[in-house]
Amino acid sequence: MKKKERSVLPGFGMTMGITVAMLSLIVLIPLASILAYSFKMKGSEFVELITRPNVVQAFATSIGCAFVAALVNSVFGLLLAWVLVRYNFPGKRLIDGMIELPFALPTAVAGITLTKMYSDQGAFGKFLEGFGIQVSYTKLGIIIALIFVGIPFVVRALQPVLEKLPPSLEEAGTMLGASRFYTFRRVILPELMPALLTGFGLALARGIGEYGSVIYISGNSEKQGTQVVSYIIMQKLNSGRVDYEGAAAIALVLLIISFVLLFVINMIQIMASKRTKQ
Repeated sequence: MKKKERSVLPGFGMTMGITVAMLSLIVLIPLASILAYSFKMKGSEFVELITRPNVVQAFATSIGCAFVAALVNSVFGLLLAWVLVRYNFPGKRLIDGMIELPFALPTAVAGITLTKMYSDQGAFGKFLEGFGIQVSYTKLGIIIALIFVGIPFVVRALQPVLEKLPPSLEEAGTMLGASRFYTFRRVILPELMPALLTGFGLALARGIGEYGSVIYISGNSEKQGTQVVSYIIMQKLNSGRVDYEGAAAIALVLLIISFVLLFVINMIQIMASKRTKQ
């Protein structure tokens, strides 16, 4: 009988135990606490809270703005990733590094900066004001902030796939007489679709629960419909009477929505991957 060689690295039991412990401490236990606080409310109280006009409006604002921002990020993230992978130009490494800036920059700092830039006294806001376009304290401002925080997800999801995609596919399409748009639509885009959907889903999920970058630029006006869900949660935690149960109930709905969106997008991604491998 062949003697089993001993690995230098820790075995499955130790690594699996550490993984489960870290996952429990960082993810599972905090999520379970949300459920625990939510279940302290009666069913009627939970429904009454979730169906309040300001809460429903906040969910609509968060999901709608995050969806639009994720769509914009999908288009421009694809263009940006394509340029960074397929072309060499001065300053390429600098631009590639700046993609990570929204990850490194505190979101509150980004929110304050964007609010100032797009206010009627800011450089961009003053210019847009001449065309009758107001950005700060509107839903348009929320979308711009979410585009800022979400663009790295799309770019970083697409870059590895583009790097492995051989240019010969484009050359073959050109040699067969296909136009550039047709080659992109029928040859390149199907290969990129799973990664593009991944980036879209990550940007969407991040945008729905975003707080720091949108709290200033949104204006948080219930009348103007610029309150977001994260602001409603913070209101309940910072009010005179701290409402942990109410905050946890809204957070639970937000969590369920994010899980459902990611599940649907992952299913679409799997279907797209199977189709491209056929």
